[in-house]
Amino acid sequence: MSKGGKMEIKQLVLNKAKEAKESSRFIAKASTDLKNKIIVRMADYLKQNKDELIKANRIDVENAQKKGISKALIDRLTLTEKRIDEMIKGLQEVVALPDPVGEITKMWLRPNGMQVGKMRVPIGVIGVIYEARPNVTVDVTGLCLKAGNSVVLRGGSEAINSNIALVKILKEALKDEGMHEGVVTYIDISQREAVLEMIKLEGIIDLIIPRGGEGLIRTVTENSRIPVLKHYKGVCHVFVDRDADLAMAEEICFNAKVQRPATCNAMETMLVDENIAKKFLPNMLKKFEDAGVELKGCLKTKKIYPKVKDVKEEDFYQEYLDLVLNVKVVKNIDEAIEHITKYGSAHSDSIVTKDYNKAMKFLKEVDSSAVFVNASTRLNDGYQFGLGAEIGISTDKIHARGPMGLEELTCTKFIVFGNGQIRQ
Repeated sequence: MSKGGKMEIKQLVLNKAKEAKESSRFIAKASTDLKNKIIVRMADYLKQNKDELIKANRIDVENAQKKGISKALIDRLTLTEKRIDEMIKGLQEVVALPDPVGEITKMWLRPNGMQVGKMRVPIGVIGVIYEARPNVTVDVTGLCLKAGNSVVLRGGSEAINSNIALVKILKEALKDEGMHEGVVTYIDISQREAVLEMIKLEGIIDLIIPRGGEGLIRTVTENSRIPVLKHYKGVCHVFVDRDADLAMAEEICFNAKVQRPATCNAMETMLVDENIAKKFLPNMLKKFEDAGVELKGCLKTKKIYPKVKDVKEEDFYQEYLDLVLNVKVVKNIDEAIEHITKYGSAHSDSIVTKDYNKAMKFLKEVDSSAVFVNASTRLNDGYQFGLGAEIGISTDKIHARGPMGLEELTCTKFIVFGNGQIRQ
């Protein structure tokens, strides 16, 4: 790309971000009623324009197939009528949620009679950088808007036609309800320079949230001048304890791997207590095999089910996002926790057990954004947790962790009520 081209991209990105900054003043002071009306209208317009959206998405899918993009990414990219309905339902869920903006979370009285408190306020302008999933465009817009924020969206080039169609609909809803259209701003520049310019705009964009592969997140984190909330890879585990209900364990493990393997909360490694491995693994692995899962196992697993491939050390660090599964037989819960601590990504991990003490031990010692007892890791999701559509699952420990809903898209400021107090 020429130097002039880079300068042009820089100016285009800056202009769009400034538009979002200007609009942030209007959405920050909007009433709950107005914000809800906008989101309802967005949902209605999505419903009215399903055919147009699917048509635009079909172009993206066909282009992706021609480029030889993996099945997992094409699955993330594809918009079906069902997935559009899910986006609409997600917006409706956000409307039903309480508005966090203006909530006073605590108040206390000082000896001088001054009252001090904390109030929830919008963050301001949120930049979201994401890859192949066009549903993110709608999910993050609904949440950011309800929390009083403007949003600058930069979706992946593979979904550009889908995203342009979606943003057009979302902007029409803003316009028809009398809101500044810059509340939803889309950077429709496919070049990588657009991202690098976007993450330099400190003072205009207040927070960057990257959603996508580990490479994207590392690039953003290493180059951003703006605070970044990270959504790192999901190397998720299910541990089947010796005291598990094995029928339940089979259902949970199958769901965690097969239901939608291309998601960050899908299981990548199944850990099985050696005391029940011979009883549990044959049926379980046969079920996986019949579902087309490629199995990689440790030596103990191979002795029980010889058809599995050898698992390598580096495999335990992999986020496959596909029908591939590591299987390891462990001595006990302690070895399972050690394995998760070493190889996991602090995303989603589960234990299947009927033993209360071991369940509590697992909850206490596994340091992940969500830890489950007798439930699938696939449930680590804002909608499943009752937060409405989520903006992502943070694996950070500062500000937000786990599924990020409305509250996580606000910050707090101190408020003070006095009656003439001065500092002595």
